[in-house]
Amino acid sequence: MFSHSAPATVDAVVVGAGLVGACCGYELAVRGRSVLIVDRGAVAAGGTGTGLGAVAVGHQPGPLLDLARHSRQRWDGLADRLAADLDHRPDLGLTADGAVSVARGTAAAKQLSTLAAEQRAAGLAVEQLSDADLAALAPGLADDVTSAVRYPGHARVTPVAAALAVLAAAVERGAVVVPAAPVAAIEPAGTGMRVDTAAGTVSTGTLVLTAGAWTAPLADLASVRLPLRPGRGHLLVTEPLPQPPGQTVYESGTDAAPLVLAPTGTGALAIATTGTEAGFETAVSVPVLRRLAADAVRLMPALRAVAAVRGAGTLFGRTPDELPIIGADPQHPGLWYATGHGAAGVGLAPATGELLADLVTGATPSLDPAPYAPGRPGLAVAEPEADR
Repeated sequence: MFSHSAPATVDAVVVGAGLVGACCGYELAVRGRSVLIVDRGAVAAGGTGTGLGAVAVGHQPGPLLDLARHSRQRWDGLADRLAADLDHRPDLGLTADGAVSVARGTAAAKQLSTLAAEQRAAGLAVEQLSDADLAALAPGLADDVTSAVRYPGHARVTPVAAALAVLAAAVERGAVVVPAAPVAAIEPAGTGMRVDTAAGTVSTGTLVLTAGAWTAPLADLASVRLPLRPGRGHLLVTEPLPQPPGQTVYESGTDAAPLVLAPTGTGALAIATTGTEAGFETAVSVPVLRRLAADAVRLMPALRAVAAVRGAGTLFGRTPDELPIIGADPQHPGLWYATGHGAAGVGLAPATGELLADLVTGATPSLDPAPYAPGRPGLAVAEPEADR
């Protein structure tokens, strides 16, 4: 399915073969564009491969929730769309089992109640849970959990399987996918760009940077300062539990990064947190993993007797306003972005790919692109190197 060399000329080059890049490349290919998708390493080896696969909808009302709800709808039909290009209906691991957000203490419960009311007013399905309901959905939580709501629209996917399926469908549409092909240089070439990769030099009218935390260094090659900083997520996976929670559990109302307990479908539990500022250090921090385990035990005391069998860390790109950057660079013709999704990239990937492809091809987007535009107020994307 993958190639070792890049074509000399394509309509669009997508840099980043995680799920966001895969969806961007696929949607461009669906619209008849010739596409090259390259990655500095293996496909889906970054945030896609080390994340929880959450298709979350429990965001604060506003542009992020709008994008998440739109993407959630696209996930429902994605396997059928891909089946039209493949010889089978791919298993994306889509599990629409909902999620629970819990609060511990009076202040956190008040915050959760206010958020849930705002989400309901925005049209999101949110269910208040009784103590009995919570005990049935997520047994074994701490006694100081004072409030809980459920988001029935929350889902999970198997992110690597999904990325591979989308890439395979893109290849069937004529796209070329080249892993292990880092980009060494980006230079203007007429109305487009010339991209030097380890697999060859490519001329293109459209260069889409979709490399998560690594998008900012790529933009540097084009003399653009992208307001994107790397954040780090940490993950612990436990041995199988006798009675794992049936739904993903989020701890709400904490000052620190949210704690997530996610069932894996095998009886094991994935414990995760995001939000640590990281630079580009990818090594797993053992002290952070220990704190993560201690926080998980405080939320679910039964985990004290459960062994952790694997730890991992990942990087993702964050923007100052916590919204992704999707669209054209306002000062560099041919340069486009689909990045800055934080830890939510997997869930937001289908809508991001659709929006990016609509903008590139001049189609009317089904979602207002202004909140995610690179030139939006307060987000200075294009700044020449000489002016730094």
